[in-house]
Amino acid sequence: MIILPAIDVIDGKPVRLYKGDFSTAQQVAEDVLSTAKEFEKAGCKWIHMVDLDGSLQKKPVNSKTFFDVVNNTSLNVELGGGIRTMNDIEFYIKGGVKRVILGSVALKNPKLVKEAVSNFGDAIAVGIDADNGYVATEGWVEKSNVNYIDLAKKMEQSGVKKIIFTDISKDGTLAGPNVEQLTLLNDSVSCDIIASGGITDIGDILTLRDKKLYGAICGKSIYRKSLDLREAVEVCK
Repeated sequence: MIILPAIDVIDGKPVRLYKGDFSTAQQVAEDVLSTAKEFEKAGCKWIHMVDLDGSLQKKPVNSKTFFDVVNNTSLNVELGGGIRTMNDIEFYIKGGVKRVILGSVALKNPKLVKEAVSNFGDAIAVGIDADNGYVATEGWVEKSNVNYIDLAKKMEQSGVKKIIFTDISKDGTLAGPNVEQLTLLNDSVSCDIIASGGITDIGDILTLRDKKLYGAICGKSIYRKSLDLREAVEVCK
């Protein structure tokens, strides 16, 4: 299982939110690049990054910050937030981002997902964020009546190979991941599933690993030091 430490970005700074609420944003480290380099030193191969400003403005905002990580570390950057058009996707992939996450557009513009997968293949992932099993969009501000499994199956039919699933009620809480929903999703589609939200300690990592998930995104647990990143990477090799 791949461990993806997370850096969420507002105004070029690394922050964390509680349950996706922008009013709870707290800066968690001095700067993005030095934090990414620490993750690299811990043995990580991937990093999960989110343009929170982009999520709200519906366009790339903090691109310079992400390209700094691309150009100054060996980390593979997985990036989401504010990516709404083929131009946005091409802009990031040509700039060296290894995996682009399509979130809100997966629900609102599934044709774009299909076109993106056709053009960029495995460099395209879909982020499905759910509240009580129903998909939320636009930085989690908008709720829908679409079940997360139903959307995942549509994305699978569109050729998507990677899905990042977040249970919003768990995000930033250190309350443990929603293993039940993740297991159901993993059993329902052939896509590789990356877990996000609630991961607290090495026990959670071992549980997700044993459930045969593809990856686990860790944010607050790293910054609060309830999870040793190096240990997490080691046990998942």
